[in-house]
Amino acid sequence: MKVDFTNINGLAVLRPDVFQDDRGYFFESFNERTLAEFGIREHWVQDNQSCSQKGVVRGLHFQKPPYAQAKLVRILQGAAIDFAVDIRRGSPTYGQCFSVLLSAGNFMQFYIPAGFAHGFSALEDNTLFAYKCSNFYNKASEGCIRFDDPDLNIDWQVENPLTSLKDHNGVSFRDFVSPFDYETFVCPQ
Repeated sequence: MKVDFTNINGLAVLRPDVFQDDRGYFFESFNERTLAEFGIREHWVQDNQSCSQKGVVRGLHFQKPPYAQAKLVRILQGAAIDFAVDIRRGSPTYGQCFSVLLSAGNFMQFYIPAGFAHGFSALEDNTLFAYKCSNFYNKASEGCIRFDDPDLNIDWQVENPLTSLKDHNGVSFRDFVSPFDYETFVCPQ
């Protein structure tokens, strides 16, 4: 497995070694020891899966401390652009967004540590999105930054995004008061 850290501290794109032949393919989708060698030492406690139609936008979501979550995301079917926004106060990249194309065909995964808002846009119908979480879901601690925030100016690369009421009514980035600070949520690279 190759792990490429991005220009934003903590975010990483994982590229597994895929073995393909006439019968199909095989790859190791998760190995705690391998990730630890790259400094990713999360204890994963929950797996989630969603299905989205083409044009669906979900995000930008996070959980506040002490229920903050790191995520390890991948696509099982279809394709999506995955986004992470640095929301750690004091971070040199605060408010910056990184995106990566994930698809069933490219096998890539995206590691998003706690301290980031996360979202994605589905590029194909029936896009199956799977992710591991480092903390259990806690409704009272969930947060949402508006997906179409003008200060973040994220290009979701879909026309007429389909969103939930929650995502449409998220807080503006300008009014957002982050519960994360960079010193507490700085990540190894």
